Amino acid sequence: MKKHYLLYGSERYALAILRPLQDAIRARGDEAAWFFDGPGGEDLVAGETWLRTTEEVRHFNPIAVVTSSNAVPHFFPGVKVETFHGFNAGKPRHIYIRGFFDLYCTTGPKDTKAFGEIAAQMGHFAVKETGWPKLDPFMGEMGARPVPPVRQPPVILYHSTFSPSWSAAEILYDKVRELSRDGRYRFIVTFHPKMNPETTAKYRALANEHLRFADDDNILDLFGQVDMMCSDTSSALSEFLLTGKPVVTFKNRAAGPQLIDIDDPAQFEPAIERALARSPELMKAIDDFGSSIHPYRDGKSSERVLDAIDQFIAEGGRNRRRKPLNLWRKLKIRRRIGYWGPA
Repeated sequence: MKKHYLLYGSERYALAILRPLQDAIRARGDEAAWFFDGPGGEDLVAGETWLRTTEEVRHFNPIAVVTSSNAVPHFFPGVKVETFHGFNAGKPRHIYIRGFFDLYCTTGPKDTKAFGEIAAQMGHFAVKETGWPKLDPFMGEMGARPVPPVRQPPVILYHSTFSPSWSAAEILYDKVRELSRDGRYRFIVTFHPKMNPETTAKYRALANEHLRFADDDNILDLFGQVDMMCSDTSSALSEFLLTGKPVVTFKNRAAGPQLIDIDDPAQFEPAIERALARSPELMKAIDDFGSSIHPYRDGKSSERVLDAIDQFIAEGGRNRRRKPLNLWRKLKIRRRIGYWGPA
């Protein structure tokens, strides 16, 4: 009998994260369907199943609901599984402990240790290290290939988070404009979908033969086109470091030897040049960091997520303590989805 899995999203980026999981589910002869309570459903393609109502979800009767969001409707059937929507970028990770999930599928040793310690204290969720499904196609393509040489002229990916307290997009705007005018570098610019529209418009207006503004939903698609990244405190920079290429950051909240971090726009161009030089010390620090957050290079994290779900269900599908009542958060989800029936 086919197993049913529900892939739940509240933003379009859920598609890039969970589609590899859909592929793995289908490869096993099972069925996947999608539910969105935000943008994303309209971007599904022929052959993908979009459930529009709670009634349809309950009829589909999934054994598990898998999401990259911080919350999930408690009234959907199935084990509730969190796969995360990014790596730890120095922002508070406790936001994920919302009392909705039965199982957290972590990306690598760092998060496994952190979430495992919390699970031991709270007792209402389990933790299993699986790797991140979003990276499966990327890892399958990249494999263990060496980092390619720097292009001439070098191509730089500029990306920023949307949070005003963490974003450097406004601070570095003049520098990006200056460096993208004379052809020494080429830039590809992409922002978080929640970025201030005025900031996005300013960068779009910079477009010329040396700078392209990209609207790609999946930032991974851009990684092979560039030689380095410039960012601030975005989880996407951790994804990029897994390519083995350098990253320059501005006032990063979790700076370490794997990054070239600056705190003054005047340091921007010298930092870019240092990144492009790719010193052995920097490249080793990048490799060590990648192993700590996502050691898996086989492109099979989605299969490990499914194995973790199977194991959790086989062991009884319960944790040693009940999840908290969460009445206010549950009420907000009911209002958002418009469902007032039984859980």
